[in-house]
Amino acid sequence: MQQHFSLADCDVVGFDLDHTLCRYHLPQSARLIYDSFAQYLVTEKGYDEDLLILAPDSLDFCCKGLVLDIEEGNFLKLAEDGTVLRASHGTKSMTFEEILEIYGRREWKHFNTVSGMVSRTAKYYLYDNYFDLPGALLCARVVDSLDQHDGQKKYDFWKDMVAAIQHNYKITAFKENCGTYFPEVKNHPDKYLQKCPESVKKWMKQLKNAGKILLLITSSHSDYCRLLCEHVLGNDFEEYFDILITNALKPGFFSHTPNQRPFRTLENDEEQEALLSLDKPGWYSQGNAIQLYDLLKKMTGKLDPKVVYFGDSMHSDIFPARHYSNWETVFILEELLGDKGTVPAKAESEPSEKKGKYEGDQLKVPYFVSKQWGSFFMDRVPGLENAEETFVHTWSCKCISTYSTIAIPSLEAIADLPLDYRFTRFSSNSSAAAGYYPSPPRALLPNEDSVTMK
Repeated sequence: MQQHFSLADCDVVGFDLDHTLCRYHLPQSARLIYDSFAQYLVTEKGYDEDLLILAPDSLDFCCKGLVLDIEEGNFLKLAEDGTVLRASHGTKSMTFEEILEIYGRREWKHFNTVSGMVSRTAKYYLYDNYFDLPGALLCARVVDSLDQHDGQKKYDFWKDMVAAIQHNYKITAFKENCGTYFPEVKNHPDKYLQKCPESVKKWMKQLKNAGKILLLITSSHSDYCRLLCEHVLGNDFEEYFDILITNALKPGFFSHTPNQRPFRTLENDEEQEALLSLDKPGWYSQGNAIQLYDLLKKMTGKLDPKVVYFGDSMHSDIFPARHYSNWETVFILEELLGDKGTVPAKAESEPSEKKGKYEGDQLKVPYFVSKQWGSFFMDRVPGLENAEETFVHTWSCKCISTYSTIAIPSLEAIADLPLDYRFTRFSSNSSAAAGYYPSPPRALLPNEDSVTMK
C-alpha cells in the first residue's frame, strides 16, 4: 500500500448523506431524537414521564463508541484490546473497583463479535452515529428509573427501545407523518439542517469536471433524502450526482449479494420490482455494491475503477466499504472539531445579538469531549498496586486507523485543497495518527498532559 492518498487517483467518489454531505445542528437534532424515542416509551409503553424532562448538560453522557451491555444495564467504553476502560450503570459512573469486580482486566466477553462489527445482538448495542446516540442517554435513564422503582438486576426494556426506533425511523414514517422525528424536521428544516457550504458545492462540481463519477449512497428513504438534499444542496441537487441510491440499508449494501439485495427503481418514492442488473446511471433504491461496481466498470471503461467513499459511521460506511468492497474510505469525524475542548474562536467572537435564533442557552454539542467518558481516542488506565497508570487507545480509535484511509472533521476541511493533494494514509506506518487531516486529535499527540480525561 502506498504512503499517500489523492482524490486525483480515484475514478469514483461516493458520499453518505446524513452527517456527511448533510450536517445537522447537533444540539437541536440530539434533543429531537431523544424526545422522539422518549415520547414513544412514555405514551405507548407506559414508562415514567420523568424521561421527557432533559437537563441541559445531560447530553454530556452521549459519547460515540459506547457499548450498552443490555442484560446488565451497563454502558462500556472499550480499549483497543477489548478491556473495559470506563463504565456506567445507567447514568451513574462506576468506580475502577466496580469495573474490576464485574469485568476484570480481561477482554469483554462480547468483544469478539463487536470487533467483527456485529453492532447489535440481543446482548449488546454499539452506539456509533448521531442518529442512535441520544438513545444511549434515554436507555441509561430507563435503567436509573427501573432501579429506583423495581430494583431489578436484569433488564428487558430493549425490545421497547427497538420499537421506539422503528416507529420513528420506519420507511413509511415520512410519508405518513408519523412519529415525532420526521414531522418536526419537515416543519422546521432550518432548525435541524446546516446548509452545505459553497466551498463544498464548488468542490463537488470540480470533481465532476475532472471526470469523476459521483455517487450518493444513503440508508435514508428517497422522500427524506429529497428533503435533505433540496435543503442543503438546492433544488438542482440531482445534477451533482451520476447515481443516487436511497434506502441502501447499509452495511447490508456492501455485504449482501445481488439476489439478497437487488436494486429497485422508484416511482413517486414507491419501490418497484427488482432489477436483474444495473445498466445505467440514475436514482435507485436498495441494491448492492457488486452490481454497482459492474456498472462503474462500464461507465469508466476500466476493469478495476478506484472508488473512495465518504461516511460518518464506522459500522455502516467505513468498515463495510473497506472490508467487503476494498474501497478507499474517508471517515467524517466531527469529534475532531471538539477535540480542543473549546468553542471555535469564530463562534465565540460573535456578539450575542448576532447569534442565530437557535443558539444561546443550548444543550452542549455532543462532539465536545464528554466529562463523563473522556476522550474518544485515548484514556488512562490506573496501575494495579504501585504501578504507574498507562495511556491506551480506545477501540474506536483503533477502528479508525484500521479501516479508514484518512479521517477529517468535515468535507469543508478539504474542499479548498487541490484535487491532487496528497494525504498521508493511516496505513503509511509513520504513526497511529498519520491519517488525521488537518491535524491529529490532541489526545494522540505525545507528552500531552492536558488531555481531557478527568
